[in-house]
Amino acid sequence: MAYGIVMKANIILQTGASASAALQCRTNPPERILVVDDDADIRQLNTEVLTESGYQVDAAEDGVAAWQALNRSNYDLLIADINMPIVTGLELVKKLRSEDMMLPVILVSGTIPTEELEQHPWLQIQATLLKPYTLAELFKTVKEVLVAANVEREQNTLPLNWQRLPPDNRLRA
Repeated sequence: MAYGIVMKANIILQTGASASAALQCRTNPPERILVVDDDADIRQLNTEVLTESGYQVDAAEDGVAAWQALNRSNYDLLIADINMPIVTGLELVKKLRSEDMMLPVILVSGTIPTEELEQHPWLQIQATLLKPYTLAELFKTVKEVLVAANVEREQNTLPLNWQRLPPDNRLRA
C-alpha cells in the first residue's frame, strides 16, 4: 500500500491542499460519482483519491455493472473508460442518453474516438481524459464538469415562487 501513500502525498502536492481540507470546506452533501473501468488498479486509484477529496464514489468493473448501479442510485457524474469488454463506455453513454438520463460524463481512454464523438453530438460528453492522466488533470476535470453541471441545473430551475411572479407583458400576442 506504499503506492497509495505516495499517491496521497502526490495529491496534496498537486492540489495545494489536503483532502481533509476539501472535506471541511464542503457545506453541501458530497457529489456522487460512479467510476467505471475494467482495470482494477485504475478503478481503485480513482475511487480512493476521489473519496479522499470528499466525493462519494461507487465503482463498477464494466458497463453492465455500471448500468445496474445507474438504475439503483442517482449520481452527479459518470467517469467511464471507453475500452471495456461486453459494454464499452461509449455504449454505456448511448444507453444512458437513450433513457433520457442527462448525467454529466467524462470519458477516459488511451485513445479518444474523436471522429465518433463528433458524429454523435447527442451523446453530450462533457469531457475526455487521455490515459495516462495525472491526478491533477483528473481533479481539475471532475471539478470543472461538476461546477458546469451545477450552474446549468441552477439556470434550468424555476424559482420557488414562480407561480406568483408578475406576468411578463412582452409575451402578449
